[in-house]
Amino acid sequence: MEYILKQINALVPLLPTTEDALRSCLAYCHFPKRCLLVESGRRAGSAFFIRRGITRSYWLVDGEEITTSFSTEGGIVFSMDELYYDKPSEEFVETLEECDAYRIALADLRRLFATNLELANWGRIIHQNEYRRLHRSHKDRLTLPAARRYESFCRQFPGVARRVQLGFIASYLGITLSTLSRLRG
Repeated sequence: MEYILKQINALVPLLPTTEDALRSCLAYCHFPKRCLLVESGRRAGSAFFIRRGITRSYWLVDGEEITTSFSTEGGIVFSMDELYYDKPSEEFVETLEECDAYRIALADLRRLFATNLELANWGRIIHQNEYRRLHRSHKDRLTLPAARRYESFCRQFPGVARRVQLGFIASYLGITLSTLSRLRG
């Protein structure tokens, strides 16, 4: 848990009372590789702080998985549709490695955002950072050649290229697996 608090404190310093309030809502979980934490069309009811491991988010489009993001140690994964719009998720989140995580009920997360300015500010910062990442990724896909997209990916997600299947990265970059293999090789 201390690792997760350290990651949050790096963005927004938390008072000990805020750390205690967050701690009281968290439950440790262990997930095997290829476990779905969030499923399209369903409500997970929880968000997950990743302590160890990696996840990927993806959409299923005409039977094809389109990777939209990766989360590693210190990240948080959840359905934005569920958290903010009270709707079932439109995407999947799966573990790509065994994962240790801390689960928080979305109701508790909403309550903390509504009653605790430090955690509300942390939530705002992680979302503005994610918006910027998505915006840059979208721009890269539209304007950069494949080699530069891969370089940008490696900067956005350090270490991920060594930990996940190349097909997931190719999907994220909007290129073929053979193109990615040539770029890496």
